[in-house]
Amino acid sequence: MKFGFWLPIFGGWLRNVEDEQMPPTFDYAKKVIQQAERLGFDTTLIAELFLNDIKGPQEDTLEAWSTAAALAAVTEKIEIMTAIRPGFHNPAIAAKATANIDHISNGRFTLNVVSAWWEEEARQYGGIFTEHDERYDRTKEFIDVLKGLWTEESFSYDGKYYQLKETKLHPKPVQCPNPILYAGGESPKGKEVISSHCDAYVMHGGTVEEVAAKIADMKERRSQTSSDSPFQSFGMAAYVICRDTEEEAQAELARITDVKESEAYAGFKDFTSKSQLEQQLQLQDYSVSNRGLRPNLIGTPEQIANRIKEYEQAGVDLLLLQFSPQLEEMERFAKQVMPLVHPQAEELAEA
Repeated sequence: MKFGFWLPIFGGWLRNVEDEQMPPTFDYAKKVIQQAERLGFDTTLIAELFLNDIKGPQEDTLEAWSTAAALAAVTEKIEIMTAIRPGFHNPAIAAKATANIDHISNGRFTLNVVSAWWEEEARQYGGIFTEHDERYDRTKEFIDVLKGLWTEESFSYDGKYYQLKETKLHPKPVQCPNPILYAGGESPKGKEVISSHCDAYVMHGGTVEEVAAKIADMKERRSQTSSDSPFQSFGMAAYVICRDTEEEAQAELARITDVKESEAYAGFKDFTSKSQLEQQLQLQDYSVSNRGLRPNLIGTPEQIANRIKEYEQAGVDLLLLQFSPQLEEMERFAKQVMPLVHPQAEELAEA
């Protein structure tokens, strides 16, 4: 199992807690990622939203790509996975920027391709937001352009959404043939595009049974495509509540899911109506981002470690975790849970 975490660019992950002591500043993000690298975390995921989906659209949030480039220069080992939404980017320029950050990081930059769901954000920032399946058609062409520019000496393309003629991109990315393309999607169209065009599949939080079924389905879909390689990874988002006793963990769960009316829920309608979700989402689920409570990584270190092993057996090999407050709970997880999953992790956590 590889351990990753969401970079806290929104000021936290809890819609019902106003101040999580996680300021959405570059200084805090830098402190978090450098500590995570020392503790033995493998990956960080930087979400791309121009409005703050967690604390409300009027609150501060960091921009993903400039943050990724800056963090690539001040880290040495950790993978930096950054979200990209085709409706907000020119694919040729995105391919160039990706190659550049891949060189800055010496081959540690990867992408999480997201077809977008927040219509109001697209309206405010001039993003292209169309009907659900059309967004995935655009994504398919977007990836074609990325891969073509990364691998061919001179690339031409004549698609419905993008046209290029004899376009050259140098230097190519460090990673060959391309930086890893992660993606997550639950609709039939989304799964079709991901299984044929992407390298790894990432999931919102789900139960062991839900996740095992998704992995089996995506492996089967992959086998039916022209790809000659299996998915490189299956990742899952999860929120962690680790405490000395189960009672303490449940008390914290009750505190953070006490739903309150606030601007933090401004994106709820778009998220549930503009996406095609496999499980019905309730406000309590939405109180923590990315359905992070569904995996139930809540309890004592031993309980959480045993749960993680169940997911590992189901086929998950990357956890993208959320903590609050980030620095303190990330360190607790690294020192108390990771060694129970993989004993060699203890040496890293204590270094």
